Amino acid sequence: MTSADRTSRRVSAAVSALWSGPAWRATGNALAALLVGSVGGILLGGLALIWGAAIYSLVHWPVGGWAHAVLYIAVVVAGPVLALWAVQGLTALHRSRIRATLGVEIPAGPRAAEHRPWPVGPWLAAATWRQLGFHLLAIVTGVGGGCLVAVCWLAPVAAITYLAVARPPAAVGAAVCVAAAGLLLAAPWLARQVTRADEAFARALLGPSHSEELSSRLESMTRSRAGAVAAADAERRRIERDLHDGAQQRLVSLAMNLGMARARFADAPEPVRQAIADAHDEAVLALSELREFIRGLHPAVLSDRGLDAALSGLTARCAVPVRLTVDLPQRPSATIEAVAYFVVSEALANTARHSGATRAEVTVDQPRPGRMRLRVADNGRGGARIDAGTGIRGLVQRVGSVDGTLSVASPAGGPTVILVELPCES
Repeated sequence: MTSADRTSRRVSAAVSALWSGPAWRATGNALAALLVGSVGGILLGGLALIWGAAIYSLVHWPVGGWAHAVLYIAVVVAGPVLALWAVQGLTALHRSRIRATLGVEIPAGPRAAEHRPWPVGPWLAAATWRQLGFHLLAIVTGVGGGCLVAVCWLAPVAAITYLAVARPPAAVGAAVCVAAAGLLLAAPWLARQVTRADEAFARALLGPSHSEELSSRLESMTRSRAGAVAAADAERRRIERDLHDGAQQRLVSLAMNLGMARARFADAPEPVRQAIADAHDEAVLALSELREFIRGLHPAVLSDRGLDAALSGLTARCAVPVRLTVDLPQRPSATIEAVAYFVVSEALANTARHSGATRAEVTVDQPRPGRMRLRVADNGRGGARIDAGTGIRGLVQRVGSVDGTLSVASPAGGPTVILVELPCES
């Protein structure tokens, strides 16, 4: 391809860009930035001028009475408040402008208005100062860039007007026409460059920072995890109710009928009596296992009467004597109660099966606001480790699902102490 062909293609591409969609979108954004930037400059400049004039007058001019002093102090105090409202309003306006002209959504990030105390708190937030920086920058980039784009697009109109009114010499007229044509061909390129800069500045200054994005993702994941834990606990409660009201009642009825049949047919042949007795024993055993399974899912007493009553029943059934102490000023949430119950249940089951202990102790208290502490100790042989089996690892996962902590101290020869801390907002 010759240089003449390359030049021809470039000129053709520049001419076709004059009516392309991206060029007109970029132009619309640049002109909108010019308008909003002008509004922002007038608004912020006016507030700065009034505020500065009030401070200057208080310092250099004699104050004429209390009313005069109160008026100027009110202006000085109201300045930051009005500036904060102006920054937030301009931020919303710029986000709407970019969404309307470019179809780009600038995420809002954390709201500065949530910082306390208001209005001092929002000015201590980095997001407010980033937004203010964008609005000051928009006075230069938005207004300046928008004016340049408008000049380039209007260059042919200005040239025609100049030629019609001034009637310059031919050489000057030709130069004016060439300059106007060059500016017109450069208009799409300039509009795209101004729009790229505007979008980059908006993403960096109006959107959330990297740390704020990470914080928002972490908060979203925490909410999602909390929802999953609550949903799982609700599903366990539903299954417990269904089994308690359905299968357990049928097994109770079956065991009663077999017991009555066992008593009624006491004089029946031995094979018949043995079959009925075996069936009755199996029904009673199945009922007992089902009740234990239901307690493992979610004991009804935990929902009805709370953690203290549920742990009392749990320790009473333990094969090892257990001393229980519960001291909670308020009842925690249902999810936290369920986690605490299953931690104690698994810890006592391990104590009864593996430790060789002769006594155990369970203490539940609130060492500081918002945190609940569980302490399960026994006088067994020790040697328990988090990585030694699936039981304690499962407890660590269950406790971690609600942002709790679990530690195990179990030297050889004992004693074993499991210490758990859980959030306990009610």
